[in-house]
Amino acid sequence: MSQYKLEGEFSNINERQLEFINEVILQQNLQVDKVIFGPLGKAGDNFMSDVKRISVEGAHGSLKMIVKVASDLEAVRSATGTELLFTNEHVMYTEVLPKLLSLQKAAGVPKKEHLRYAKCYGSLNEAPNEVIILEDLNESNFKMLNKFEPLSEECIRIILKNFGIFHSLSYALKHKEPATYHLFSSKLKDTWDVRVNDPNVGLQFELLLKMVLPLLDNDTQKNIVKDKLSNVVQAVLNLSEDKNSGISVIHQGDAWTNNFMFRFEEGDLRESVMVDYQASSSHNPMTDILFMIYICTDHEARSQNLHDWLDYYHSELDKSLSHFGLKANDIYSRDQLNADLKRYGKLLFATTVLFNNVLMRDASEVTAMMEALKIGGFDGVMENMDKHAMSKETFDRSKKRLLDLIETYTQYDLL
Repeated sequence: MSQYKLEGEFSNINERQLEFINEVILQQNLQVDKVIFGPLGKAGDNFMSDVKRISVEGAHGSLKMIVKVASDLEAVRSATGTELLFTNEHVMYTEVLPKLLSLQKAAGVPKKEHLRYAKCYGSLNEAPNEVIILEDLNESNFKMLNKFEPLSEECIRIILKNFGIFHSLSYALKHKEPATYHLFSSKLKDTWDVRVNDPNVGLQFELLLKMVLPLLDNDTQKNIVKDKLSNVVQAVLNLSEDKNSGISVIHQGDAWTNNFMFRFEEGDLRESVMVDYQASSSHNPMTDILFMIYICTDHEARSQNLHDWLDYYHSELDKSLSHFGLKANDIYSRDQLNADLKRYGKLLFATTVLFNNVLMRDASEVTAMMEALKIGGFDGVMENMDKHAMSKETFDRSKKRLLDLIETYTQYDLL
């Protein structure tokens, strides 16, 4: 297939995927000598795809790229919705993000406010051989931060600024080209639309409740969590029309720590970039903002800053909309944002608990979960977590996150 040497670990990449990767590499005109496949991060940094860094070395230069490869194992594909996730990301990188950036350029938005995303070198949306090849942002001095630690105030604010820009461009697109927005939203599929039709989803949340109750200290806390983890499917259905409303945007959909990269200069934060769009679909903007706040910060920070953060997001939304002659209060008012803080309380509590139950686990625990996924799908993962006790470090992290969430909901009257 290739006329150069392949090195490193690529045994889990099938022939069709390697063929596509080779096509993209040859398009870079580097007169390639060898390509080295290496791991990206550690177990637990990426869940829905196998992510590798490839180093391309040639007579005309070198290049590093990030390769996201879909599993062709049916148990994994079925459990994680692989085809849906890779299709979403394919549409985002090849259609949506370039279109949103073109809107900014046409409106004369200053370059420093342009939507930044990783360059897409190529995307193969061919089940079960999906591959997405992206710019390696490490080469531009971006880095991921520790998922076990709350993000700093400056990191939260730069993410909120980016979300203000990102969400504003959906509104601008709706205003200028409503048919294009409708086309994009029809192509992007909400992962919850699949889950609510899964007859086992209720049992999965019952098992989740069984796993997290030992983290709690008293009956008051336990009753709160029992209430928030019950009837989650109905909560999803109650909010399902939001995705078709005037306030909906194309959301990122999975705003946890490892889906952001940050660039610092001499200790000062300069830039942040979102790096995953597999869960993107048309939805209420608060699904991004509140999930990010609940999953990436602790109660101490939220208790002092929650409404200031929401004010800042809304002001950045308005600032970006002004380039298109639009105003935030005419589209998504601050009062509506406050109402959505409460309306989305149950769903985002349940989602945050579900994610933290996975994200707070260490590398060895995640490795065991991934093996269980390959054998038994999502039910296998839940069974694995139920049978194997958390390490003390995982227990302590998970308990802190859950108690913090309860405190935040109590303080802001969201229960």
